[in-house]
Amino acid sequence: MRRPLLPVVLLLLLLAGCTQAPDDKPGPRWQPRPGTAWQWQLSGRLDTSVDVPVYDIDGFDHSAETVAELHDDGRKVICYLSTGAWEEFRPDAGKFPKAVLGRGNGWRGERWLDIRRTEVLEPLMAARIDMCRDKGFDAVEPDNMDGYRNDTGFPLTAADQLRYNRLIARLAHDRGLAVGLKNDLDQIPELVGDFDFAVNEQCAQYGECGALKPFTAAGKAVFHVEYEVPTGRFCAESRRLKLSSLLKKYELGAWRQAC
Repeated sequence: MRRPLLPVVLLLLLLAGCTQAPDDKPGPRWQPRPGTAWQWQLSGRLDTSVDVPVYDIDGFDHSAETVAELHDDGRKVICYLSTGAWEEFRPDAGKFPKAVLGRGNGWRGERWLDIRRTEVLEPLMAARIDMCRDKGFDAVEPDNMDGYRNDTGFPLTAADQLRYNRLIARLAHDRGLAVGLKNDLDQIPELVGDFDFAVNEQCAQYGECGALKPFTAAGKAVFHVEYEVPTGRFCAESRRLKLSSLLKKYELGAWRQAC
């Protein structure tokens, strides 16, 4: 009678177990290149017919099914979140203690956050970015990332902002998501290495688009929007700077004019 080859059997089982174990490490992040066309829609019924490779949509308002449909159409999808301001209409609004809520940021129902209080904000923002990952988004657009330049009600410094912005970037990267730097032009030289792309509003109106050159020089897209300046006044410069530029209305519905 032949003896069973127990060592061989055990080895095969061990190898099988190893090959079936889930890979818990995030894969390579998406890296949009300069000049990549996009659509930014944060209000109204989502129009998925715009023929562009990138959509930037509200992370709370849209489902995993919507993200999957956009992926099926060959699009990458960015998850819009507010990381520097509290919004009373979000489902997690009650989890933010009053002590971290500052002055209004100019939008109804929104207040600046005390970004120094990372022990409070980090788990809340991690949960939001978890939501983006779980819905299948490719990237995060964290908004209100320049509180230190505004009247927030807190004595925020440039160092506070750098620390917080890098925290948000790390939270996204740890989950395999790309992340964009929203506005915060003055800190681009310090932060371009921490972010995968930039999102800017109104750099042409205020003569600031040149400040975004470090991103395009690094091979990273700059997704740019104007609201009050006609395309004839900014598209030539946008093309020269390799920006991905749109004219939109302030409500950020489906309407757009691209350069």
